Formats: sequence, structure tokens, C-alpha cells
Amino acid sequence: MSPTDVLNSRNETERQAGDGHEPHHHPVRKAGLLVAIVVLVLVVAGAVTIASKFGEKRALAAETERLAVPTVSITHPKQEQNQEDLVLPASVQAYKESPIYARTNGYLLHWYRDIGSHVRKGELLADIDTPEVDQELMQARAARQQTQAQLGLAKSSAERWENLRKSDSVSQQEVDQQVSTYQQAQANLAASEANVHRLEEMESFKHIYAPFSGVLTKRLIDVGALINAGNGGSNHELFDVAQVDPLRVYVNVPQTYSPLMQVGMKAYLLQGEYAGQKFEGKVVRTADAIDPSTRTLLTEIDVPNPTGKILPGAYAQVHFDAKVDAPRLTLPINTLLFRAEGPRAAVVGPDNKVHLRPIAIGRDYGSAVEVLSGVEMNDEVVMNPADSLEDGQPVNVAGKKSAQSPKSGE
Repeated sequence: MSPTDVLNSRNETERQAGDGHEPHHHPVRKAGLLVAIVVLVLVVAGAVTIASKFGEKRALAAETERLAVPTVSITHPKQEQNQEDLVLPASVQAYKESPIYARTNGYLLHWYRDIGSHVRKGELLADIDTPEVDQELMQARAARQQTQAQLGLAKSSAERWENLRKSDSVSQQEVDQQVSTYQQAQANLAASEANVHRLEEMESFKHIYAPFSGVLTKRLIDVGALINAGNGGSNHELFDVAQVDPLRVYVNVPQTYSPLMQVGMKAYLLQGEYAGQKFEGKVVRTADAIDPSTRTLLTEIDVPNPTGKILPGAYAQVHFDAKVDAPRLTLPINTLLFRAEGPRAAVVGPDNKVHLRPIAIGRDYGSAVEVLSGVEMNDEVVMNPADSLEDGQPVNVAGKKSAQSPKSGE
């Protein structure tokens, strides 16, 4: 047999032997491969799940950080017209106002006028019962009569002793004593007269009169109330009377407009409850000094009030007969922050951070105020700023994409 035949025969034998063992080893290999694939899939799925949860946590943290920054609405200062009338807030006061106190002690017997009553100067307002003063007056008058009797006796004695001295019946010293007694009686009578006059004046205070014509704005007593003289301690005010025609109107004019104030210039009082009506008056005086705390000039305007339509104590606006030439910026009243160090405006900078700027306020328009300094036309001013807002605090501007927002895909 040739070597080739021997080699072929050996290969055939090995193939047959291998074919006889194949049915036992092929299923085991497939099962191992399947287990490996399942384990690999589970590992990959777990890794994907962990990565997904980690991404969600990062996104949640970024969203939480974004929401922690407050979102604010902004507005811009508005510029007014170049020329307009000067209108300033004012306080209306009575031309004269006086509290009325009792000048004597007693009990209220009767009152004749109540609040809102128009009274004339010298008109009787109330009566006070003064039993103690009445008794003291009676006693003083009796003491005066005694003093008058003593004076008469002293006078006759002095005259008699002077006649006796002419005949040398008495000494000069005795005459001098009688004359001195007479002079002392005269002094005692003068003191008694003064005491009676004092008590009569006190008794006259039992009648309460109006010091000037006006309106009673207060009545703080009632019949039977105990009244003490004076205005200190437990003593109470009885009435309050105010003269309401004309009225004094006080205006704090900003320093910028103080040169416009001239005595005699016309001014018009405006009140919201009387829409369309103007009450004419004129400037009568100024303080001639700027208040260092407010930088304003106190100005007084007298306004006639014959009908009593304008009430003292009311808020009003004064329209001055003057033009304001310089343009001014205004801000809504709900943009202002009032701090202990002064008014502030919260301005959002390019870095989306708040900057609290000090501002100087001019005229008050009710829903807006004039801003003399502190902001510019292009500034973004926060509306309705929170009291807790701090300088340098980051914010998000409503309607504007925030630099704090999380990036997509994180």
C-alpha cells in the first residue's frame, strides 16, 4: 500500500470517528453562546438605564437651578413732552384752626353747637357749671365788705387822732400808728378788690365762645363731663374751630422748579372728586429756603372757598401758571423700592443681574412719578420688585431667553 493510500485511510477513519461524537457536543456549544448573549444584553440594558437616570438627574438639577432664579417683568422709563404745565401735589389746610379748652373747673352744663356748625366770632358754644368758683366769689365779696368796714374805721380813727395831736393830747407816734393802720386797710381793700375781680373773670369763663368765625370740626365733650382748666395733664379739648374761607394750600416745590415760584403768580387747585373744576388762587409766600431733608421749597397758596366745597385736610394738586421746558423721565409707581437709605429702582444689567440704583423723585402724577436722576431711557427697570430683592441678584426676564437655561441634550 502506498503512503498516499495510508494517509487517506487515516483521514477517513478520523472523520468517521468525529461523526460519531458530533451529536453529543453541538447542543452544549449553542447553549453557552445563548447565555453569553443574554448576559451581554442585560449588561448593556443596565448601562443604558443607569446612563438615562444620570442624565435625568442632571436635567432636573439644571431645571431646579433655573427655576430658583426669580423671573421678573421689566419696563423702560418714559420721556415726557418738552413743555408742559407744572403740576404738584399739595395739602389743604384751614386758614386758621384753634382747639378750645376750658379756663375754669366745673361740669359741662350745656353745649349749643355740634360738629359741622358754622359759627360766628363771639358766638356761645357751651356753658360750664362752676360751683366751687361761685362759692369762692361769694366769699371774696364778703371779705371785701369786711375790708371796706375796716377801712372806714381806720380812716375815722386816723382823722380823730390827728385832731387830738393839734391840742397835744396825743403823741406824734400814736398819730403815725393810726395813719399806718388806715393805709394798711386801704391796701387790704385793694387786694380784696383784685381777688373779687379775678374770681369774676374765672366765673366768666363758664361761658365758652367762638374765638373767630368758622366751622366746628370737633366736639369732644358731653353734658355732665368733668372739666379741668388748661390744656395739660387730664384736661381735654372741648371744641375745635377752623376758618375755611380762604384756605391755605401748602406745596413742596422741588428745588429744580423753585426759581419759578413768584409771590402773586396764579395757581389752580385741582381735586379728583371735582373733575374738570379749577379753584383759582395765588402764591402768597414761600419759605425762601430749601429744606435740606427733601430738597424742596415750601410754598403757600391762598384759595378762596366761599361755598365751603373744598375741605381742609384734603389732598389736592396745584396747577401752576408756569411751563416746564426741560424733558423729564417718568417711571410707574410700582417700580419703586423705598429703602431706609432712600428710593431705589431695580435695573437689570446685561449680565441679567439686578442693580439697585438710587433715584431722585420729582413730581408725583399718581400712577407714575418723575425721576430726576438715576435711570436712563434704555434701562430695563423691574416692575413690582420684591422687598427681598438684593443688589447683584441674578434674575430671568420674562419673554427673554435666559442665559441660565439648561442646554438641550444635557
